[in-house]
Amino acid sequence: MARFELKLPKMGESVAEATITNWLKEVGDKIEADEAVLEIATDKVDSEVPSEVSGILVEQLFGKDDLVQVGQTIAIIETEGGDAPAAAPVAEVSAPAEAVEIEKTIEAVKEEVSAPQDFSGSEKFLSPLVKNIAKEEGVSLTELDNIQGSGKDSRVTKDDILKYIGDRKAGIVQAPQVVEQAPKAAVEVPKPVQTIEPVVQKSQQAVPVSVNGGDEIIEMDRMRKLISGYMVASVQTSAHVQSFIEVDVTNIVKWRDKVKTAFEKREGEKLTFTPIMMEAVAKALKDFPGMNISVDGEYIIKKKNINLGMAAALPNGNLIVPVIKNADQLNLVGMAKAVNDLGNRAKAGKLKPDDTQGGTYTVTNVGTFGSVFGTPIINQPQVGILALGAIRKVPAVIETPEGDFIGIRQKMFLSHSYDHRVVDGALGGSFVKRVAEYLEAFDVDRDF
Repeated sequence: MARFELKLPKMGESVAEATITNWLKEVGDKIEADEAVLEIATDKVDSEVPSEVSGILVEQLFGKDDLVQVGQTIAIIETEGGDAPAAAPVAEVSAPAEAVEIEKTIEAVKEEVSAPQDFSGSEKFLSPLVKNIAKEEGVSLTELDNIQGSGKDSRVTKDDILKYIGDRKAGIVQAPQVVEQAPKAAVEVPKPVQTIEPVVQKSQQAVPVSVNGGDEIIEMDRMRKLISGYMVASVQTSAHVQSFIEVDVTNIVKWRDKVKTAFEKREGEKLTFTPIMMEAVAKALKDFPGMNISVDGEYIIKKKNINLGMAAALPNGNLIVPVIKNADQLNLVGMAKAVNDLGNRAKAGKLKPDDTQGGTYTVTNVGTFGSVFGTPIINQPQVGILALGAIRKVPAVIETPEGDFIGIRQKMFLSHSYDHRVVDGALGGSFVKRVAEYLEAFDVDRDF
């Protein structure tokens, strides 16, 4: 008999940890190769972890709701014969035990926390996990802002805040209590933080929720809690402003009606309007690279690749944004295949964590639900998002060499939300106008 260590697999460049949401196999169960053993959740998607070998599950090293780092051993499978992959060194096996001790420490401190903290005044992007740990450990906003992050774009990770907490308990660092006691130190706290926090607290207390016997109380699921946190954080981070433009897409509608049957027969894919719109957005981003950026404090990061996020509604009412990587390098057929693949896997819950990472700009189709236009919230840390409105038949003035006349045209609205911290009206308006120009200049004689 041999013992095989099932580890949490790598799930993308920026995914370092996942939460166990459900064990599909219990200790003593027989497992076949490639059979799912447990379900996990990252901050974006849920997925399954399959076994690489056949055998018997003899040990679960983590429980439900435990947080596991990529590469950590999560279970032991006993296999027949000696053909199982070699076990990891003992030093690596000790990692789960350390993680369990850290989690126990966090749980022990929960009872000591009496008042929740508010981190809305922070200039940093803080993940819900980091905020929760900070609240549980009583870490103040000032302390959190002073922690040097080791994550992507210098973000504070779980390991960063746990190390700070451990150092503080050991006396290596001191909590800045002087800020509350010494008037001079209090003056040094930035005024925006002092003014914003009381307003937030008052607004929360001023809206009590009344519950009567006929009301139903439903707890948010994990994904809805994450979406809620992301949306609030985005509004508090970016100065949202919108530009709207109406587009005549009559040529696109006629062309799609003409070729959609032949397209599906040749490519085995349905041709929707979304890939056509995505193609125009990718071209416009190449023309205006100032929209393909991110903000990190006082620095602007110009992204080399154009990775288009595609907001997709899930059957349970939640929202997810899979990403089309290097969208500017795809032709219409490639774009259609990418759109359909990501959309189908999103609805089926089969997206991988890496499918939602690395987006540089996002497109959302509010017209799917009949909306003429909308004011979407930016998907951080991006600086822009485009909403596609419903395509409608409307009377319009048509200019011809013989004069103007009224005709029926297919039109839609493009709604562009952008971050006014780094994108002014000239750039934001010019970008969405360029998208409109590409759509209106669509060649009805083109092949697919």
